[in-house]
Amino acid sequence: MKKKSLGVNAILNSLQTLLNLIFPLITFPYVSRVLSVDGMGKYNFSNSVISYFILLAGLGISRYAVREGARLRDDRVEFSKFASRIFSINLCSTIVSYLLLFVVIFTFNNLEIYVNAILIFSIQIFFTTLGVDWLYTIYEEYAYITLRNILFKITSIILLFLFVKHSNDYLKYAAITTFASVGSYALNFIHAKKFCDIKITWKFNWKPYIIPILTIFGTMLAVTIYVNSDIIILGFLKNDYTVGIYSISAKIYGMVGPMISATMAVTIPRLAMLMGKKRYKEYKRLFKRLLQSMIIIVIPSVIGLMLTSRNVILIIAGKNYLQSTSSLRILSLALFFGTMNTILVECVLIPSKREKATLITAIVAAVINVALNFVLIPILSENGAAVTTVVAELSSMLINFRFSKDIIGKDLFNKEFLKNGLCAIFGGIGIALVCLLIGNTVSSNVTQLILSVIFSIAIYSLILWIFRNELFFDIVNKIKLFIK
Repeated sequence: MKKKSLGVNAILNSLQTLLNLIFPLITFPYVSRVLSVDGMGKYNFSNSVISYFILLAGLGISRYAVREGARLRDDRVEFSKFASRIFSINLCSTIVSYLLLFVVIFTFNNLEIYVNAILIFSIQIFFTTLGVDWLYTIYEEYAYITLRNILFKITSIILLFLFVKHSNDYLKYAAITTFASVGSYALNFIHAKKFCDIKITWKFNWKPYIIPILTIFGTMLAVTIYVNSDIIILGFLKNDYTVGIYSISAKIYGMVGPMISATMAVTIPRLAMLMGKKRYKEYKRLFKRLLQSMIIIVIPSVIGLMLTSRNVILIIAGKNYLQSTSSLRILSLALFFGTMNTILVECVLIPSKREKATLITAIVAAVINVALNFVLIPILSENGAAVTTVVAELSSMLINFRFSKDIIGKDLFNKEFLKNGLCAIFGGIGIALVCLLIGNTVSSNVTQLILSVIFSIAIYSLILWIFRNELFFDIVNKIKLFIK
């Protein structure tokens, strides 16, 4: 297989993630105003419920497939055999997921008003399995993924403006959202023939696959619990209005997180391949560069989002959701801890087959999050939910670092890391000063945000240039190469 450029892949994935950020900026202001706070609450509650069943159908297979499949990707015959087994396991978990979903729907009367939305979202369960997204991650097919996403996002936007026009149209919004993902996954399955031949097969030794897959699944389940429990517990302890308020800040938090992690995402399969082939020197060199790059990116992002939260809320959702500002500012802190934690899990512990360690961490974080939700939500409402997310992400980061220390401990606090951290801190101070100055001198929210972003990028780039930051110049050169 031809080796793909990590730099080009990072740019493509960043473009894709930027599109994932831009499209909601186009659609979300419209949807949040048309559907009203209660409509958004029903939509987000139903989506949160179905996310557990999508997770169950996925069963941790994607992470396992990327780790184990990365070292087989140069052999089509062996990889096809591996992919067929993974797909067959995935089909079984999908059937189990649907059975449990129907049991839950018929058991809990409280879900009756959400049933229609849940059933619409449930179509995604089967098509997520059919989509074999893990295959495209293994083969680093970011150009295809980016073009596919653009196609279906444009289509979904057209459908949104055509059909979602009234406050009770949240079911139509759910259907359009589902269509966008279903279409992408159907196209994935057709396109998969380029890389391998997937067949349903049952005659193989399941044990070597099931044990690590279930361990990874346990980790993902625990993480999903502490990510989505906020909205679900808010729904039970408060009301649809509070869920609607918090869902805006959670949505923005969920949009910015992947944007920050775009560089990391393209590195995961390469790190898994290097670890799987025992090329440890290359692995450590790539991991060190990734970690330093993320420090340069995440610190200014956290500071920028925290200082522009009010403008972002007003532009995306409108003044009816202004109460979301405080919870978004709190969640901004979780971006740093969450990003660092994801690096430790996806780039260190999973590639080194320490999924049991990630399971322990996730269970501890989930217990902390759920327990704190029941304590803080009655007192602080949506802000309490945001605080629990910060605490859970911080706890996860610290525990996972403990499990990763013997592999990457020396790479974490070396001279280069500290230098990059210092650059990011000074850059963050520059961004804070710029945002505060613009906030006090410009009245328009849109103008404030645009100027804050432009001048923050400018001042941060200038500070990195003054410090002669190697990563900064490397990124600039890659962008120049990509443009040419």
